[in-house]
Amino acid sequence: MGVTANLIPLERIERAIFFIRGQKVMLDADLAEIYGVTTKRLNEQVRRNMGRFPPDFMFQLSEPEKTEVVANCDHLARLKFSPYLPFAFTEHGALMLANVLNSKRAVQASVQVIRAFVRLRKMMASHADLARKLELLEKKYNAQFRVVFDAIRQLMVEPEPRRHTIGFQAKSGEPAKPKGRSK
Repeated sequence: MGVTANLIPLERIERAIFFIRGQKVMLDADLAEIYGVTTKRLNEQVRRNMGRFPPDFMFQLSEPEKTEVVANCDHLARLKFSPYLPFAFTEHGALMLANVLNSKRAVQASVQVIRAFVRLRKMMASHADLARKLELLEKKYNAQFRVVFDAIRQLMVEPEPRRHTIGFQAKSGEPAKPKGRSK
């Protein structure tokens, strides 16, 4: 059995790709796990080779971005109390990182990482293609199908996460009750 037998499945890699600042990226902690090194070692190599990581290859998350990523991803809970802000690597940055790490596992795993980015890009393109085809169909057929097209469009939109409010909510038209005891 070679190194490829121990590689992380493509689906796991795809779940580690995030959309931050308008770019598909992977965080240093996830790439370190995939490439078989510690996050500390990975970041040491990045700092030693900063010239290979221009802003379109890598950037550091802000504190609010880190908080949001940690809140939304259970597998990144360990970053919650880390004093360091994680690095985010684009597809090109992830490939450059494998070259900088210069290990057999990193090179082989980088192939899986690139495949995950490409697969995600294809899925996004097919979604855009579906929307374009739907628009053409809508123009072709008359208004009697508008309800069907509107329903399909609603199914294509990802729902916004529900946020539950905590505490007392006054119903409209009723005055809010004062806090404290009434005498």
